[in-house]
Amino acid sequence: MKIHEYQAKEIFAEGGIPVPMGRVATTSAEAVQIAEEIGRPVMVKAQVHVGGRGKAGGIQYAENLEAARVWAQKILGMDIKGLKVSKVLITEAADILTESYVGIIIDRATKAPVIMVSPAGGIDIEEVAAKTPEKIFKQAVDPTLGLRSYQARDLASKLYKDIKQVRKAADIIMKLYNVYWKIDASLVEINPLITTPQGEVIAIDAKINIDDNGLYRQKAVAAMRDLDSEDPAEVEAREGDLSFVKLTGNIGCIVNGAGLAMATMDLVKHYGGEPANFLDIGGSSNPQKVLTAMRIILRDPNVRAVLINIFGGITRCDDVANGIVMAYEELKPEVPLVVRLTGTNEDKARKILKAVDLKFGDTLDEVVKKAIKLAEIEYTV
Repeated sequence: MKIHEYQAKEIFAEGGIPVPMGRVATTSAEAVQIAEEIGRPVMVKAQVHVGGRGKAGGIQYAENLEAARVWAQKILGMDIKGLKVSKVLITEAADILTESYVGIIIDRATKAPVIMVSPAGGIDIEEVAAKTPEKIFKQAVDPTLGLRSYQARDLASKLYKDIKQVRKAADIIMKLYNVYWKIDASLVEINPLITTPQGEVIAIDAKINIDDNGLYRQKAVAAMRDLDSEDPAEVEAREGDLSFVKLTGNIGCIVNGAGLAMATMDLVKHYGGEPANFLDIGGSSNPQKVLTAMRIILRDPNVRAVLINIFGGITRCDDVANGIVMAYEELKPEVPLVVRLTGTNEDKARKILKAVDLKFGDTLDEVVKKAIKLAEIEYTV
């Protein structure tokens, strides 16, 4: 689960991490009021769950109250990567001397949190990794021991030479790790962590993603979820108990099991196609889940063919087939469907699917190749 920058800064502040003064506004009048309370130039920052806000014009400097009003009015309602801006953060503009990066993620290989720091802050860490990987420093943390103070000081020394700033940054890194651990985060990030001409070290941006598996014990954080700022398809998928991630290809994928879904997507890529999504219907045999999955996928205008790959164990092929028939009757898909159903009750499933127009395949390679070919035909029509 993602939360907004202003919410992440509230969590940072509660954890003792220095952040600029600011509050969120939903109207230009509120923005002016907050800017007046701050009493100095402010930044007007769009609050949406996507990157690239600055490049899209969603982050602006306002030197006075009138500028704050104008920029808030322009940014509110703005479309940034398909999401409408309904909130702006009005925060004091800082005097920036240097910019650094600090972030914490889970390393799946070592099964431990990893802290990453870089003196090259203010830009995407992926760009730093690609162009200047030598500027990224990492520290794995033993989850049974936690982050040690000497480790934090060592990381901070990679950012600053001034011993006072090293101490301040080390304190921030320690507190950031405590926040990360306390709220079951999958990612916490400060980009940039700045120094001011007065020698202060401040987190002027904040990003937190929460592990969905920990939300049952993070009631306060779960309440921060903003459905209006999330992809409607992902919201519908979550409510329908589906695992869904939208991608940019044209082959819609419906699969049971995360591993099989990944293998299906890999094979689509292997044969030259592009998957439009990751979608795992799980182990349930509920036909309604198939209908919901089809509804989500067919709403994507980029989808030119739908590939359904089911390996029936707990999931019964005939129930999936009934879901496909329901989807045909209700949604009337205009793109071709290619289906592989193998396992529990697959013979019943094939009889049920005689009522609809689709293509079958006996192997995964076969259905993937058919889906790619049909998508190409559909694309050229």
